[in-house]
Amino acid sequence: MRTTHRPAVPALLAATLLTVAACSGDDDDASGESSTDENGLTPVTISTQPIVDSAPLYLGVDQGFYEEEGIDLTIENASGGAAVIPSVVSGEHQFGRGNLLSTMIARDQGLDLECIANANSAQGVPDFSAILTAPDSGIESPADLEGHTVSINNLNNIGEAIIRTAIERDGGDPSLVDFVELGFAEVPQAIESGQIEAGWAVEPFVTEALDLGQVAISWPFYEFHEDLDVSCVFTSGQVLEEDPELVAAFQRATDRALEFADENPDEVRRITGTYTEIDESVLERMVLPRFTPEMSREAAEFLAEKALEYGMLTNEPDLDALLP
Repeated sequence: MRTTHRPAVPALLAATLLTVAACSGDDDDASGESSTDENGLTPVTISTQPIVDSAPLYLGVDQGFYEEEGIDLTIENASGGAAVIPSVVSGEHQFGRGNLLSTMIARDQGLDLECIANANSAQGVPDFSAILTAPDSGIESPADLEGHTVSINNLNNIGEAIIRTAIERDGGDPSLVDFVELGFAEVPQAIESGQIEAGWAVEPFVTEALDLGQVAISWPFYEFHEDLDVSCVFTSGQVLEEDPELVAAFQRATDRALEFADENPDEVRRITGTYTEIDESVLERMVLPRFTPEMSREAAEFLAEKALEYGMLTNEPDLDALLP
C-alpha cells in the first residue's frame, strides 16, 4: 500500500506565522493610514511569484490603473508561495497573491487574512495546469495513478486536493498514490529520467513537457470545478481595519487589471515576458489562466469541502469573511 509523505512542516509553519502575527503590530510601514509621496501617490507593495498568474498586477501598473487610484505599486518577487503569507502577516507588504487554499489554511491556523480580489481562474480544456506522464507509462487517466509516484509542488495543498478528487471521480483510490514534492520546473525532466511516473505542473512547464513528447492525462483545475478560482489577492485584517480606503482603491484597480488581462491575451504574453525568462516560442503557445474579477462561491465551497475531507483544514472556513 502506498502512503503519502506528510512532513511536519505545516505545523512548524503555523507556529512561525503565529509568532510573526504577534509581532506585526509594531510595524508602521505597511499598516496604518498610508502617507503619500512627492507625486501625491500612496506607496504600496504586493508580494507575488514571478509567474503568469501575476500578469494582471504588472498590467495594472503598465496601464496606469493603480496610479489612477492614487497608488504607486511596487511588485516584490517572492522566492516561493510560502514566503508570501508571512510577508503580509508581518506588515512587510500590504498585499499578497497566493492560492486560495493556502489562504484558507492560513486562516484555519489563526492568521487574519482576507481575499480582496480574484487573481486567476481555471481556463478550460486544455488548461494552464495538467497531470503529465510519459506516453509509454501505461497511465491513461487519473485512476491509473494508483500504485505510482506522482509529484506535486506542495503536499497538503491545492494540487493534492484537486488530484485526489480527480482520482476519486475516475474510480480510483488516492490513498494508493505516492505523492512527493517536486517543483513545477523540475517535472518534465523528472518524468523523462524516470524519477517520477507522473507529475503535476503549470505553465510554462506544461508546454515544455508536451514539447518533449509527454502527455496530459488530466486538466485538474478545470475538471475539479469549471469556475475554480485558483488564487486571490489578499491583505491582513489590520490593513483592512486601519486603511479601508486604500484597500478599496487597490481592489478597484485590480479588478480593472483582471478585466483588461482577460480581454487582451497578447498583452498578458507581452508583459509576462518582461518579468520572467520564459522562452518566447513557449510564451506564444502556452495556455493562459482565465482572469475575471468575479469569484465563484460554489467553487470555493467545494474546495473547502474537499480540503476538510482530506485533512488539510481542521474547521469549515468562514467564506463570508474570506471572500470579497
